Amino acid sequence: MKYNTAAVSLEARQEAFFFDVGSLYEHLEALKDRRDPHGVRYPLAVVLVFVILAKLAGEQEPRGIAQWVELRKEILREALEFDRDTAPHPITYSRILGNAVDVEHLQQAVSRFLLSAADGGRSTQINLDGKALRGTIRAGQKQGLHLLAAYLPDDGIVLMQMEVGSKENEIVTAPRLLKSVDLQGKIVTGDAMFAQRELSRQVVEAGGDYVWTVKDNQAGLRAEIAALFEIEEGHTRLKTISNDLERAQSIDKQHGRLEQRRITTSSMLADEWDWPGLKQVFKIEREVEQLSSGKKRSEVSYGISSLSRKQANARKLLETVRKHWMIENGLHYRKDCTLREDYCRLRIGEAAQAMAVINNLIVGLALRQGFKYLPDARRKYNAQPLEALKLILRR
Repeated sequence: MKYNTAAVSLEARQEAFFFDVGSLYEHLEALKDRRDPHGVRYPLAVVLVFVILAKLAGEQEPRGIAQWVELRKEILREALEFDRDTAPHPITYSRILGNAVDVEHLQQAVSRFLLSAADGGRSTQINLDGKALRGTIRAGQKQGLHLLAAYLPDDGIVLMQMEVGSKENEIVTAPRLLKSVDLQGKIVTGDAMFAQRELSRQVVEAGGDYVWTVKDNQAGLRAEIAALFEIEEGHTRLKTISNDLERAQSIDKQHGRLEQRRITTSSMLADEWDWPGLKQVFKIEREVEQLSSGKKRSEVSYGISSLSRKQANARKLLETVRKHWMIENGLHYRKDCTLREDYCRLRIGEAAQAMAVINNLIVGLALRQGFKYLPDARRKYNAQPLEALKLILRR
């Protein structure tokens, strides 16, 4: 790849020394540098900008990041008013990511910036889900870094991400994570692991609502819900009481599959089951047909919600449950398949977790610019690094 250095330098000089109030760069500059100020050669914000630019351009790990920056250091030095002749060594990136920055503060800075966009924060739903980084599993161990994220599916923004301790699980981390975000007016969704009384109470008391899947971890509740629908739908010899069932369905055809979902909701258990904030229970029947072979498979799942029928009818609940899985397709899939997060082998301090936060940022920045396919964004910003720099220096 060749660059017109004269044109690049001119543009860089015109934009040097200026960045918008509220820009990502300003948020990064506000982060506390935990290094001893004596001997610091590269400012924290500058190094983070280098990492973000290189990740946007397609690099994955410190060696590639360092080489990418080294090849463009003249452009970046002018644009950032950075007066050193050298660029950071690969190990410098690992050490700074691992020891110099508080990862929770970094995530907060990233989230605040992305939410500050004109249309940011329009999502009323928060998806709660965890993800393990398999590449961080050390020899002889069974578990590596495991992160729990609160994700806005309509915005592509991770509100907060926290590490799940090696001797803990997501249930332990979830209350602490939810305390760090504003739940007022939000709908928190999660799989069966999060169907816990205390977590439900926390969400409701914070002004939010929940939609949980219910499985065998709440065997009694699941059995009650299943029995309710069996009776009210006339599948038993028992006489139905006051049937308040409401139904909705959706049909999708994509990726060679025809998928039909049917939801049935009821508020009959709201006053009978002692569960914090419970307003509705639901049953979802899902049938998938492989169009090439004609093979079909079906499954039934159950769930609970603090949303009243006035707040969410059957169709709204079905949409909410389906939207929960956007965290898999919109975030986890992109981070693993494009950003290769599962292959991360950073070992110093909190470097792997910090890089995961930067990966969240890369996804958010690309979506903010209208890219639905992340590799397209990376190819553009590799060819036009100053365009990528504008995303950081401008609000």
